[in-house]
Amino acid sequence: MASGFRRLGTFLRQRLLDVLHLLDALPAPRGGERTAAHRVRAWCAERWPHVEWQVLEHGSAGGSLVAAHGGGPLLYSHLDTSLDDGGEFNRLVTGNAAPVGPLTVDDDVVTGFGLGVARGPAAAALVAFAEAGAGRLLLAGSGTHRRTSGITGLEAYTDAYPLPPSAIVAKCGPPTLLWHEPGAFYLTVRVTGRSGAAMVAESAVPPGGVVAQAGIVMDELARWRTAYLAADPRVGQTGRACGIGAISGGWPDKPDLLPAQLRVDLYVVTGDQVEPKALAAELTDRLRARCAGSALRDCEVDVAAEPVASAAATPADAPVVTAARAAWLDEFGTQPPPITGWTGSTDGVVLRARGVDTVRLGPRARPATDDTRRDSLSLTELMAFARVYRRLLTEPG
Repeated sequence: MASGFRRLGTFLRQRLLDVLHLLDALPAPRGGERTAAHRVRAWCAERWPHVEWQVLEHGSAGGSLVAAHGGGPLLYSHLDTSLDDGGEFNRLVTGNAAPVGPLTVDDDVVTGFGLGVARGPAAAALVAFAEAGAGRLLLAGSGTHRRTSGITGLEAYTDAYPLPPSAIVAKCGPPTLLWHEPGAFYLTVRVTGRSGAAMVAESAVPPGGVVAQAGIVMDELARWRTAYLAADPRVGQTGRACGIGAISGGWPDKPDLLPAQLRVDLYVVTGDQVEPKALAAELTDRLRARCAGSALRDCEVDVAAEPVASAAATPADAPVVTAARAAWLDEFGTQPPPITGWTGSTDGVVLRARGVDTVRLGPRARPATDDTRRDSLSLTELMAFARVYRRLLTEPG
């Protein structure tokens, strides 16, 4: 590892803080990163004029920051935040519509919105690339999971640029090196009866409305989830997970009407090669059997699967994995700890699907104690990963 980058700790810390403050001041909701991408490009061009910084626009308002020192491995992170600071949909998840406070620094701890999703490791990746003089950088828009038919920043990049020989995903995660990542898909459960009027409860099917019987559906989903997780074969570093992310029914402006349909949306993670449609069919059978013996007996039950990505792995002896192990050992003094059951997925699965050997590593983020919508990171740890990223660009496997 280049010793100068390690010695200049004060310089590296300040560069990281400069980028973090910049990102904190630029809203970058998923699919709406274009303005932020252009602002970051201009900021980088002023500080590192020897690099050709570009904005790759995609979709109606998406944008990614792209730069390259010739060929070499791709250092990837993303610009977008899973939620928008102060956005109208935040309250549906957080229960809090108040604006999130600005970035703060307290000795070694930096705290702010979106740091754990990507802004922390994205800042480390940007600084590492700018100082490395080697490799490629992509801070992609639309990098977080969302139900949308729009093109992602990574998809736009792979359509416009040659594929890299390998890739490093800079994102927060477990305190180790990942070369396996799980796949994911959505399941949508619909239980449909007949609408009615609240003042005449028996006018609906079932009487009182389908939403009033949501507990039956939720109880069976909990049973199915338990069975699904218990069958986890724990392939490689990855595992299974499942959560109910949304439940809906009816029209909030017209609660005097009993809705005909209950909808439940689930996010399912699988480290093994599960067929989403087969799993949806299995869940459909379970729910139909459960509803048949309940007040929902006259309702229709349907479960639809929507794939996101399949589980994928890079060989443990691939050059990029070997190089990442060596960089980790040099920086931290130990080998990356073993891990099983990891359930977080990134665009690494997309890169692997295109034949690109990929590793993922980054600092650990924790919810801020004063506001769990904000994340806290150690600047010392962030600096360490910036050095690791730089080494992987300058001394690729």
